[in-house]
Amino acid sequence: MKNTIGIIGCGWLGLPLAKSLVKAGYNVHGSTTSKDKLDTLEKEGIEPFIVMLGEEEITGSIIQFLDQLDILIINVPPGLRGNNKENYVLKMTHLHNVIEKSSVKKIVFVSSTSVYGAVEGEVTEDTLPMPVTESGKQLVEAENIFLNDKSLQTTILRFGGLIGPNRHPITMLSGKKELSNGNEPVNLIHLNDCIHLIKTVLENNWWNQIFNGVYPDHPLKSDYYSHMADKNMLPRPQYLQHKSIKSGKIILSKNFLNKGIVFYTGIN
Repeated sequence: MKNTIGIIGCGWLGLPLAKSLVKAGYNVHGSTTSKDKLDTLEKEGIEPFIVMLGEEEITGSIIQFLDQLDILIINVPPGLRGNNKENYVLKMTHLHNVIEKSSVKKIVFVSSTSVYGAVEGEVTEDTLPMPVTESGKQLVEAENIFLNDKSLQTTILRFGGLIGPNRHPITMLSGKKELSNGNEPVNLIHLNDCIHLIKTVLENNWWNQIFNGVYPDHPLKSDYYSHMADKNMLPRPQYLQHKSIKSGKIILSKNFLNKGIVFYTGIN
């Protein structure tokens, strides 16, 4: 009999992941903050729970959600865009406190390559995180909450820029002018590959490890986004004339590639 898996955060990534796990034969608990979404989850064979992570406390059915779980996937990004200045670390601290009192011993924590900051050159899982954004800084702290708890087996997945259905940077970049980062490489990953990588970790019991999840192809932003604009019949973004030498960072998924993992979907 397959494990029971809980996914905190059934949104753009979490819901299709949950559906894929149900299809693969897992029992899946899924959390949402919206009562309207409970029926959607249930119709997909996902046992639904209302769970709201707050800075003061966790509200909803967190105890029932965690009950009987073999593995917990934490898929809640920091909500720090715009004027939102939430304390993500505090939310994860509250979650960790509840997990400590539960039977959960295995964690997949979905993080981001933003933890590496503005370093130049090739970046692997061995590279020391040096985040510069508030989101990246809080993600590193949150990762360490779970990594430092030796009673848990925690695997960290640091995904690059997420692309897929209704989500691609070209929609925001289209028509913009005087962009200065055209000679930097892209570090992207498609939704389908995110799901593939998470399922591969689960199926192989790869615990207490850190993985970068970034597609191995890294074209220059000026070339890639011009191509994607043409493909989607959008105005091209305009980049300033740049040097022929690449700058920026190339994030390598060394630990996955060393295990022979193949990325399926690509970024085009």
